Amino acid sequence: MSETSGLVLLVEDDAEIRELVAALLSREGWRVAAAANAAEADAIRAQEMPAAVILDIMLPGEDGLSICRRLRADEGDRFQLPILMLTAKSEDVDRIIGLEMGADDYLPKPFNPRELTARLKALVRRAEASKAAILAAAERSAYDETVARLQVGGLTVDLAARSVIDAGGKPIPLTSGEFDLFAALIDAPGRALSRDHLLDRVYGRTATPFDRAVDMLVSRLRRKIEADPENPSLIKTVRNAGYILTQRPSPLSV
Repeated sequence: MSETSGLVLLVEDDAEIRELVAALLSREGWRVAAAANAAEADAIRAQEMPAAVILDIMLPGEDGLSICRRLRADEGDRFQLPILMLTAKSEDVDRIIGLEMGADDYLPKPFNPRELTARLKALVRRAEASKAAILAAAERSAYDETVARLQVGGLTVDLAARSVIDAGGKPIPLTSGEFDLFAALIDAPGRALSRDHLLDRVYGRTATPFDRAVDMLVSRLRRKIEADPENPSLIKTVRNAGYILTQRPSPLSV
């Protein structure tokens, strides 16, 4: 499936913005299903699973933050839905909470239409690449019992399958962004990677003023893989430099 052939679910209560964004995405080749609230969005999802969701935070009834949390909780498989949140410029706290809830990226209003389509394409492209890698790894492992993996701080990481397993053998579900961030750090163990570098690696874009996307992604990743997220030992913050993976990965075969 190409990045512009799937269904995009647009959840936006402002009729004018909803119509403008729907028309923009349609011109770019996407099929668009527009909803003004959570109930309409749920009805659309019941008919067809979208390839991505554009979700406004400020909605009547159930807000976008709650919908985002519910979408992540509803995901029963390893293929995670790309979620792009729309926020008002003054909603810094909601923007941060949205990333913590599992949104893949955010865009403040008013936004440049070209930036909206570029970010959406990047999210869908990354999600499709992740899915293809997982399926390819599963097919490979069906006939190859010696799949090379890495051990990182007690975790088993399969970069091809994009999977992480804890020391007890339990899978750790990571979003595409969380895994891409972890993979970037694994590629450069012992070296501090700047926020700009990580933002480009994960989101394919440059930072905007007060951009907290990478920091929130690191926080989410730490909560999933660190024994003590408040005092992380695997992913350390380097003041004025960025983030560093403290342990060097070692090959592991199964």
